[in-house]
Amino acid sequence: MEDLDDIAQRTLAHYERNAQQFFAGTIGHDVSQNIAALLGAITAEAPFTILDLGCGPGRDLKAFTTMGHRAIGVDGTRRFVDMAREYSGCEVWQQDLLHLDLPPAMFHGIFANAVLFHVPSEALPQVLDRLYAALKPGGVLFSSNPRGHNEEGWSGERYGSYYDYATWERFVTGAGFTPLHHYYRPEGLPREQQPWLASVWRKPNNS
Repeated sequence: MEDLDDIAQRTLAHYERNAQQFFAGTIGHDVSQNIAALLGAITAEAPFTILDLGCGPGRDLKAFTTMGHRAIGVDGTRRFVDMAREYSGCEVWQQDLLHLDLPPAMFHGIFANAVLFHVPSEALPQVLDRLYAALKPGGVLFSSNPRGHNEEGWSGERYGSYYDYATWERFVTGAGFTPLHHYYRPEGLPREQQPWLASVWRKPNNS
């Protein structure tokens, strides 16, 4: 495999070059089903402290904040960090996925919407371990990724790993998470027209 840091930096460079177009193309996407899946699985008393992993320009940070929660973003793309701070008014940290430095047991939930598929499979266990450590006991991880048949590699200027559910489950349970449920998106379409795999996971209360 190529150097992991080189893979990460090349993918981030794509988003850096295309930040404004990405914002314009995604600001109107409806991910309310995914936000509800995360929030509905958290058993603590609201308001929650939420980490928006790979927050991009801040669309979902703003949604969580509008709902009364404390949302913190993290992204590896400098332009996204600046845009997210301005758009959402939230605290946003610049960290790439391969070098996360997150406070331990801080978050009730982690929202990883369309982000973890950029992590090469070789590095995924370490990333999941760091997310697990950042959650409070009983905390919830939500992830949504383009699904596939366990292939990975370059798609244009972006690196991606595309898992089926069974393989994704092995990775996430390997980090200690308990599966809650999963579903495919967009809602209400035949499976072959649902390219996104969404899943919800809990960090056990006794960890």
